Amino acid sequence: MTARFGRTAETALRTAGWTPGRDVSAATAEAIRRTGERIGADGARLRAFPAAVTALNEFGGLAIVPREPGVDQVPQPFAFDPLLAPLCAETLADVSTVLGLPLYPLGVEGDVAALLAIDEQGRVFSIDHTGEWFLGATVDAAIETLVAGRRPPRLRDDGTWPPAVQPAS
Repeated sequence: MTARFGRTAETALRTAGWTPGRDVSAATAEAIRRTGERIGADGARLRAFPAAVTALNEFGGLAIVPREPGVDQVPQPFAFDPLLAPLCAETLADVSTVLGLPLYPLGVEGDVAALLAIDEQGRVFSIDHTGEWFLGATVDAAIETLVAGRRPPRLRDDGTWPPAVQPAS
């Protein structure tokens, strides 16, 4: 085990095929190329940036299935693959406008019920039909949130979110 992830998250990642130092940059480059070919109805295009490339180089192609009960809710399976994300250029453009930073699809959560996206600062969000949710300030933090079944804070209309409630120790 590494000090980077908690036991539950690391077990879920390793079960999915992750190892420290994993690098699937060739597959990432192809996924980014194919994702960039998608054009939204309003002409919106998805453009990758370093935070997205770094995340996908390490976690791209992994499908994580949490096996333990959640802290606040039932953890859903999730996958790191921008090609699994539905046509989302317009949705990400809308949320990007509110956040003030571009977003790029990382993959999906649940049965393609939610889109996982990352901003240029490396913050990760879940976007579904009920709203936008802040999963973590880093990909690692987002993985911990998803695997643990922690309820993420919902984005406000101004693009901010309340601090996450930490469980009592």
